[in-house]
Amino acid sequence: MKCYTFIDDKQEEKVVIYAKEKTSLVEEIEKLVSSTGVSLTGTYEDTTILIDPIEVACFIVEGGKIFALIGEKKYQLKERLYQLEDMPFNEYFVKLNQSCLANIKQMKEFKTSIGGATLVIFKNGYKDYISRRELKHVKERIGL
Repeated sequence: MKCYTFIDDKQEEKVVIYAKEKTSLVEEIEKLVSSTGVSLTGTYEDTTILIDPIEVACFIVEGGKIFALIGEKKYQLKERLYQLEDMPFNEYFVKLNQSCLANIKQMKEFKTSIGGATLVIFKNGYKDYISRRELKHVKERIGL
């Protein structure tokens, strides 16, 4: 596949794909292009930053507040979890349980216990369980 970039400040930004068929690469490019431009505002201690959702391992609820986990830091958000589920970048995220919305690209491994509970371990070391209600949906989204 060839790639051309033209820089022209007078033109509207757009991406055009010419392909013989719709492949997984084409779908990944479409997802990447559609997810750009969406950012969230997060607060850590006394600093407020713009957060790119693709960098977030997961969104969690703790003490009634929503946090975005990026690396070892927890950035507090103003949005509610249900609002994050409806955002355009949602194709990268899957709901693990009532208090966790996880980035599929940030998942590292899965561990199943004897009782049937499934633990997700993220690249940043964070761990959370998949609820029985969401397990089927999670497996479908990650391709199991």
